[in-house]
Amino acid sequence: MSIEKPLMHAITDSTVTRHRISVDDYYRMGEVGILRQDTRLELIEGDIIDMAPIGSVHAGTVKRLAKLFMNTVGNSSIVSVQDPVRLDAYSEPQPDIALLRPREDYYRDAHPQSGDVLLIVEVAETSLAYDQGTKVPLYARHGIPEVWVLDVRSNQLHIYRQPEQDSYEVIETLVQAAIIAPTRLPKVAINLAGLL
Repeated sequence: MSIEKPLMHAITDSTVTRHRISVDDYYRMGEVGILRQDTRLELIEGDIIDMAPIGSVHAGTVKRLAKLFMNTVGNSSIVSVQDPVRLDAYSEPQPDIALLRPREDYYRDAHPQSGDVLLIVEVAETSLAYDQGTKVPLYARHGIPEVWVLDVRSNQLHIYRQPEQDSYEVIETLVQAAIIAPTRLPKVAINLAGLL
C-alpha cells in the first residue's frame, strides 16, 4: 500500500502578508533576550538579516578606511564605524563606515538618520551582491547622497551618487588607485593607494 504525499504549492508574495519587524520591536527583542547582544544582525525593510562573519581582509580594510577618514575629515564630519543608521521605522542598517554631519552629542541621544549621512562606505568581501542589490537601492530610497562599495576581491570601488528613487543617477567604478573626495565633503581627499 502506498501513501500519497500531499502536493506542496509554492507560496508567492501575492498570497501572503509579510509581518515586518519595526526598529522599536527589534530593540525590544534585544532587551528581552530574544536577540543575543553578540549576534551580528541588521534590520532591512522589516527583515532581520544575519550579517556574515567579518574576515580579516574585511576587518583590515575597514580599519584602514576608518584611519584614512579620521586623518582627513577633521571637524567636518564624524566617522562612524559599523554603527546603526536609522533610515525609517523598518530599516536600521549598520554600514561599515558612515560620515555623519557633526553633532555635539556625537549621536549619543539618538542614532543618526538619513539626513545626517554625508557618505556611506560598504566593504564587500563576500557580500557584494547583497550590498549592491539590496543596500544600495535602500540607501537611494532614503536619499543617502553618496555610497561607496569597495569590492576587496576584485579591487574595485563602485561609487554611487545622486539618489533617484531606488537607484543612483551617477555610477562610477574605479579600478586603480586614485584620490577621491565625497561630494558633500569636497575638501576631504581620500587617497585609495593600497586599497585598489
